[in-house]
Amino acid sequence: KQLAMGHTGVAVVNSAEVTFFNPAGMSFLDKKFNLSLGGSALFAKTRYQNAQFNQTGATDNMGTPFNLYATYRIADWVSAGLAVYTPYGSSVEWDQDWAGGHLVNNIDLQAIFIQPTVSFKIADVFSIGGGPIFVKGSVNFNRNLSMGTLLSENGEKTDVTLDAKGISATGYNIGMMFKPTKQITLGLDYRSEIIMEARGGSAEFADVPDFAKPIFTNTTFDADLPLPAEITAGISYQVTEKWLFAFDYNHTKWGVYKSLDVDFANSVPTSVNPRNYKDASSYRLGAQYKASEKFTLRAGWYFDESPVQDGYFAPETPRNDSNGYTGGLTYQVNSKLGVDLSFLYLHFDEIDNSYNYFQEAGTLVPFSGTYKSTVFAPGIGITYGF
Repeated sequence: KQLAMGHTGVAVVNSAEVTFFNPAGMSFLDKKFNLSLGGSALFAKTRYQNAQFNQTGATDNMGTPFNLYATYRIADWVSAGLAVYTPYGSSVEWDQDWAGGHLVNNIDLQAIFIQPTVSFKIADVFSIGGGPIFVKGSVNFNRNLSMGTLLSENGEKTDVTLDAKGISATGYNIGMMFKPTKQITLGLDYRSEIIMEARGGSAEFADVPDFAKPIFTNTTFDADLPLPAEITAGISYQVTEKWLFAFDYNHTKWGVYKSLDVDFANSVPTSVNPRNYKDASSYRLGAQYKASEKFTLRAGWYFDESPVQDGYFAPETPRNDSNGYTGGLTYQVNSKLGVDLSFLYLHFDEIDNSYNYFQEAGTLVPFSGTYKSTVFAPGIGITYGF
């Protein structure tokens, strides 16, 4: 529902999805028990070109983010809920040994969030809510060690595959909701920073020439990846019984992502990869129209600022400023069961940028080019309540 409304939701009480967007909103759900279950097929496409050196690259990937939200009103003043969702995660697979293979050949990052939540209705018009967040994740990453043929064996560039499973981390989420009038709802939500700590992951080297084998031997590694804190504020306005409008402002503290450093357990030098992200904001608009007792229509738009600064544009996350266009509908089967459909089309601005901090033989060697990216994600879900 909320993806179809431009990903607004911090001040919207539509279903158990409010557990994710603002747990305080559980107190304002009409039904005692609410369940929302959904998933999307996310098709991401990126194209790279450097006309000066006649270099090209492409990656086409599919992801399957999912979510499950459930709430239960224990008493008039307290509700409990559980959220299981995948807000982070990416899969990017370039051709092996492509022009940017020294930065990334492929990466698969997964993170599943489990969030038990409680909400308290302080007054008829005000509530608070929150709870801990438990994260389970994994990462698999492959890249070449050299931009050129400095390290290669039988024409194949030396590469390393980093694999870490069973990564655990914790954080928390807290929100509040206020209804100054029957038509207007205000919401505020804060999600803490979470640091994914990979410890004792495996590092396997391939196509290592004889002279380098004493250094580049299979080993283990440690690395940290921060998932940034974010704060979201929003307002919704029930114009009529049929029309609902919403606006969210989200600010994400991406500035914590300074560098992606990999410490190896043996003599392999520490891999230092500056990122120097900046904080970024997104602006979201959504609308909902209840056409009949059976059908509810939704549409939305959002603008998402990129946290990547000039000179730090790495192809493992080839993202620039983007515009998201969304839509969807609900078919209400009966008073308890509804089927939700949604779609997202995400268009990234074409960008000509570079990553300037890769070292080859002690010298910084930039990697530049033009990137074009799009994402299309159809989704389906069910809502159930009584």
